[in-house]
Amino acid sequence: MTATVAPATPAPNLFAPHLRAMTVGTVALVSLLAFEALAVGTAMPTVARSLDGLALYGLAFGGPFAAGVVAMVLSGIWCDARGPRPAMWHGLVWFVVGLVVAGTAPVMGALVVGRVVQGFGSGLLSVALYVIVGQAYPEELHRRIFAAFAAAWVVPSLVGPAVAGLIVEHLGWRWVFLVVPAVAVPAVLLVHPGLRSIGRGAATGVPAGARVRIGWAGGAGVSAALLHIGGQQRGAVAVVVTAVAVAGLLVCAPRLLPAGFLRSAHGLPTVIGLRGLASGAFVGAEVVIPLMLSRERGFTPTAAGLVLTVGALSWSVGSWIQGRIPQPASRATLPRTGLTLITAGIATVAATVAPGVPVAVGVLGWALAGLGMGLLYPSLSVLTLELSAPGEQGRSSSSLQLGDSLFAATVLALTGAVLAAGSAPGPRDYLVTLAVAAGLALLGATLAPRVTPPARPR
Repeated sequence: MTATVAPATPAPNLFAPHLRAMTVGTVALVSLLAFEALAVGTAMPTVARSLDGLALYGLAFGGPFAAGVVAMVLSGIWCDARGPRPAMWHGLVWFVVGLVVAGTAPVMGALVVGRVVQGFGSGLLSVALYVIVGQAYPEELHRRIFAAFAAAWVVPSLVGPAVAGLIVEHLGWRWVFLVVPAVAVPAVLLVHPGLRSIGRGAATGVPAGARVRIGWAGGAGVSAALLHIGGQQRGAVAVVVTAVAVAGLLVCAPRLLPAGFLRSAHGLPTVIGLRGLASGAFVGAEVVIPLMLSRERGFTPTAAGLVLTVGALSWSVGSWIQGRIPQPASRATLPRTGLTLITAGIATVAATVAPGVPVAVGVLGWALAGLGMGLLYPSLSVLTLELSAPGEQGRSSSSLQLGDSLFAATVLALTGAVLAAGSAPGPRDYLVTLAVAAGLALLGATLAPRVTPPARPR
């Protein structure tokens, strides 16, 4: 008698027939959100000159950031109550309408309105995409799809500013805004068929406390916008605006993040905190490096930018590695390893403040920091979904991205204040800001074991 051998079950694949369109569409959307965020920075000086809108320059960045904070909270509530499909479609509409308004704006005020609308749409989309991952992909593919999302951010960071510059130079700045909807709509249409298989949210009606939470989000958003505006000021005005903004964030932000966040409670609160600490550390160093290289080592802007590119490439490599290594024995392994690499990398960059240390040492350090981010970011995204209670993936994903954004905005504002404090930044300023960045990452590495939920008493 011959034994019947059952056919082997194919390994899960991001491009399996039932996931292929979903994967292409979601990765394309993440890439578009990244491109728009990076390209606008390249185009905005030209926009301000063209529309005579330098007075509103800070608001053109702070406004959409504030709207995005509110939208992230709203999207989390919406996804948990009704599933990610409504937030996805509304996010697309707001995003596209905002881009069209900005791209056709006759005056700077209209462009700011368009940017605010666009930022609101981006916030809705970013959270909905995380919830889609949690509900449409099997757990064994979560690390790989988040690695793909990380790559979708890295590629625009490499080519986005250059492409935006070419568009501004040859087609005009308006096309930086108007070209994106042509790709965004088809991308969402690719995702749409897969959304039909995702059920409605577990909540019934508006969750308790949702309106209060949205109110706190508004306060945090306004405070974040003030951070951007304060960064455009000088002297006492900058100090006052930044201080008010930081105070507002300290009051509002903890009410938007998981209970136990401030004391780094085990589990999800620490996961959210690690994401914020890593983001703050990385961007805090990232803004210092080109300034330090250009002023102290005589680098051209292009050469200094290439150093940052090394970090972006190693970030992509780290994301690829974490998506393909076996499941670690401990949840804390990848976060701890990533944050340790970030700490070591930024500390190595700080060594190049000394004139006798070769720049190549700093380049190696920044590559280490990027590798650490690549290992860390997708792993924290996976842990967020894994540790979320049923029906709370939207809220948890919202908290993850809020912590990321608010930490980064605060560190950028404080770094800018340090660099602008004197007549011109010098080695001591670079060393202080890089030491703070490394300290944030080191704190995260110390707290990393707390991502594991506490053992339940028997």
